[in-house]
Amino acid sequence: MNRATADVALMRPELPVGIVGYGAYIPRYRIRAEAISRVWHGDQDGGAPIAQKSVPGPDEDVITMSIEAAANALRRSGVAARDVRAVWVGSESHPYAVKPTGTIVAEALGIANATLAADLEFACKAGTEAMQAATALVGSGMAPYALAIGMDTAQGRPGDALEQSAAAGGAAFLMGAGDEAIALLEGAYSFVSDTPDFWRRADQPYPSHGHRFTGEPAYFTHIIGAARALMGAMGLTPSDFSAAIFHQPNSKYPRRVAKQLGFTAAQIAEGLLAPEIGNCYAGSSPLGLARVLDKAQPGDRILIVSFGSGAGSDALVYHVTDRIDDARRRAPSTDDYLARKQFVDYATYARWRGKIR
Repeated sequence: MNRATADVALMRPELPVGIVGYGAYIPRYRIRAEAISRVWHGDQDGGAPIAQKSVPGPDEDVITMSIEAAANALRRSGVAARDVRAVWVGSESHPYAVKPTGTIVAEALGIANATLAADLEFACKAGTEAMQAATALVGSGMAPYALAIGMDTAQGRPGDALEQSAAAGGAAFLMGAGDEAIALLEGAYSFVSDTPDFWRRADQPYPSHGHRFTGEPAYFTHIIGAARALMGAMGLTPSDFSAAIFHQPNSKYPRRVAKQLGFTAAQIAEGLLAPEIGNCYAGSSPLGLARVLDKAQPGDRILIVSFGSGAGSDALVYHVTDRIDDARRRAPSTDDYLARKQFVDYATYARWRGKIR
């Protein structure tokens, strides 16, 4: 892609827009990868891509977790729920096939009735898709605030490689005017193609994946394509960033893509949560951004690049403002949720996740 094409494709809202509040949520329950591997492979590790993963409790789903994360975002923003004009929830595990998650979240938070509400789906980039939509609505002047949520309770077929990493959690971001922002959007870029690396048909309980498409033609092509195009259009290099977050289906892929793009291990350290909780699908990149914001300093520049199978990536650049210090003290941090963990065995996990039918 040449520079002229990248310039045309660079996305910026008409009005300055940024994150005015954010919040994370991770279930307290965990299962060790060795517990899964022991059932299906008879050994302690089986080459598991992570050490442990988060598991939703029997009373948790995308709706309940979205409400928790969004409530944290509202607390940090100081914005009244009645002033929010959109609630968009990106996920690939919405509780209902026909009934929106967004309306329930809006009602529970006191945002309804004068608001837009919708569910978004684009595999693991549904969360950043919601962020893009919320930014556009505020940036057009149609709404003062819009709420974007990336949240999942990911599933993997019993014994399948995905079961080792498919986890639960995510984050919410309230978008508002630039002069209220704790992190101002500087630019965005999206990169998509029809690459069949991962899919789930309507009546299938578990996703399928094309192994040979997962790496180079899917994950790496899209993340690298989006990141390079955005940095090129904005005249930025990896050294201009304090932190970078790349979608984390495991702990190996984001480290490899960071190295290919020229980012250091230190730049991706805070946003890399896969080793501790697995792959939260649509919540993965948003959750990494939430943790980076928990520790960011005014003046920091942050790159986030999601990836969703099917396939596509959203790349966004944020510049942290001096409003960050006051805002983050108003709600639990991502590390607070990471720390409160309780391990369960495979039988409990399988029962809670409906794997026994």
